[in-house]
Amino acid sequence: MKMKHLPEKGETVTEAKFFQVYGGKGANQAVAAARAGGNVAFVSCVGEDAYTPQMVQNYINDGIDTRFVFTEKNVASGHALIMIGGAGQNYISVAPGANYRLTPHKIDDAAALFDEAEMIVMQYEIQGETIKYVIDMARLKNIPVMWNCAPARAFDVSYIPKINILVLNEVEAGFLAEMKVENETDAAIAAQKLVASGVEKVIITLGPKGAFVLTRTEKVSVPAFKVEAVDTTAAGDTFCGAFAVALVEGKPLKDALQFASAAASISVTRMGAQPSAPTRKEIEAFLKNH
Repeated sequence: MKMKHLPEKGETVTEAKFFQVYGGKGANQAVAAARAGGNVAFVSCVGEDAYTPQMVQNYINDGIDTRFVFTEKNVASGHALIMIGGAGQNYISVAPGANYRLTPHKIDDAAALFDEAEMIVMQYEIQGETIKYVIDMARLKNIPVMWNCAPARAFDVSYIPKINILVLNEVEAGFLAEMKVENETDAAIAAQKLVASGVEKVIITLGPKGAFVLTRTEKVSVPAFKVEAVDTTAAGDTFCGAFAVALVEGKPLKDALQFASAAASISVTRMGAQPSAPTRKEIEAFLKNH
């Protein structure tokens, strides 16, 4: 629901506008990567909802390989309830549903993809044990893993050094680095701690302040593009999908950051999660004009 301001505790806000669109962090990232020009296979679980056939068809329409989108019985697909305020800020509550049926056993069923993958992208709307299982499989196959620790919640920290690329906002960076992050300086210190632990690249997204990537040898920053935000839902997911594509294509870090930032900037000017992800042509046109 889109409204003039987000409600305080106990407050009811009326005159809201209602939208129902496809989302989910993993799905958003897959769609964003596909539209940005990536060759994407999506591994996930969906429920038996009335929406499921059209939801999967939408992935197919975006050119996504859906062979390993598993339909689960007696469970709903993951759902999120989102309230969006006038400045584009949001409150989100998630019911995981079929997302938590994506077990290591299902990853074994999709093992053929590991022989083709140039990068694996994950988020944290699936079970921690599944993420760890994928990280272990990817290391055996020497496939880089990009993990967006979102939403931020407890995770086996012994696995953090095994991740090649971490994409985090300020809250997530503070959570993983076990420190308070209140500004860009704090975010840089958190990123340094994570790189020191063994992570190859740490990308911190700073919303209207831009983004930076830190490695053992360099820090690359890009400013944010100035746009009028109407809905920030899935901006981080769009960034992740586009950034993964740019890295796989071999773009230099600064170019990859700008490409991903442009995609995210376009997404916040549109309502909805997956509908807001831009195409490759739109991203390139945006970069040309900015």
